[in-house]
Amino acid sequence: MSSQKCSQPQVTATTLQDMRRTKVFSGSSHVELANLICEKLGIGSPSPASLKKFSNQETSVEIGCSVRNEDVFIIQSGSTHINDHLMELLIMISACKGASASRITAVMPYFPYCKQSKKKKYRGAITAKMVANLLSVAGVDHIITLDLHASQIQGFFNKPVDNLYAEPTIAKWIQNTVPEYSDGVVVSKNAGGAKRVTSLADRLKIDFALVHTERTRPRYHLNTCDNGGHSNEFHTDKCSIPNNITTAIINGPVVDDDEEEEEDELLSPSNSSNTSVIGEVLTADLDDVESNSSSTITLVGNVSGKVAFIVDDMIDKASSFIAAADHLMNKCNAKRVYAIATHGILSGDSMKEIHNCESIYQLVVTNSFPISAEKLAQTSKLVVIDVSQTLAEAIRRTHNGESISYLFDTLV
Repeated sequence: MSSQKCSQPQVTATTLQDMRRTKVFSGSSHVELANLICEKLGIGSPSPASLKKFSNQETSVEIGCSVRNEDVFIIQSGSTHINDHLMELLIMISACKGASASRITAVMPYFPYCKQSKKKKYRGAITAKMVANLLSVAGVDHIITLDLHASQIQGFFNKPVDNLYAEPTIAKWIQNTVPEYSDGVVVSKNAGGAKRVTSLADRLKIDFALVHTERTRPRYHLNTCDNGGHSNEFHTDKCSIPNNITTAIINGPVVDDDEEEEEDELLSPSNSSNTSVIGEVLTADLDDVESNSSSTITLVGNVSGKVAFIVDDMIDKASSFIAAADHLMNKCNAKRVYAIATHGILSGDSMKEIHNCESIYQLVVTNSFPISAEKLAQTSKLVVIDVSQTLAEAIRRTHNGESISYLFDTLV
């Protein structure tokens, strides 16, 4: 396993004098990132705090130094133990608030529950808003985060939220590492990521493309049942709709009401034998045996003979990245494919799946989300980019009352 880190220049203005009357604490979710941030700030290590669990698994927090009238920053990212670490953050905020801290800023590179920012079912919950309410009630005054999954989460708070971008760091890595990047193509694996992809393509001054997946589901024709009577209700040919389908009628066909662009799992095109080319639009027809439906993966753009960068804000399950990469390599003749995401969640066997995928040349993520040593040992394709300098500079600028917008477009 070889894990590379993109080095970034130190900010010479960041000195101990800049960080007077400041305390930076670290939760237990990502201690390595917190230490890197403190190193960039020139303060050595996080301020002391005792974080432990009682025998009944209750979380205990004790702040180990005075924070009275201090500007407090608490670094706690999302993790695989997301509920424990979220609760730990809330208790740390409450402890600092009770100890008369003048301002409390939660530095959350990966915002927990960010994928649940809207209702996906009629009786579902907007969990990201609930997390925002919990943080506000605990006493937080400011939030610093990185590449939110949905920008509307900023509106869930009645406190200031600074949503930083990893794009400058990722763009610099591409320019320094990929010699043929100027003839490359930035690809979005779904329509929801088009804005992110076009922004990166504009920064690199290269083309972009879009992978679109269209599913054709079984059609249920509406009629009345042959039961000797009439009914005011809609029925299918079998007088019933399968229990596992929530339906909405649009121009006749029955479609899944919970279809989310950002969560569509692309089907692997490796077994497809039906490919058509129309100008620069390449499609591959697929059959999903399990769900008795067919899907069409379409690339809008041209990647033939070019390096492709599949970009998204996070990689949780690897199936959609793998399917898109297989399509670009096997059907569209891409030269090489890089999978790039800000947050490397990599649930389950995602790391192994990417390692075994011949279509993905390298997986590039930032260190915003903690990756265990066990997962790091599962692949040699992983590249980890350090974003601690961006977060450190955001902390310094927040403390000194300087503009944060400078960091949106500039690599520090």
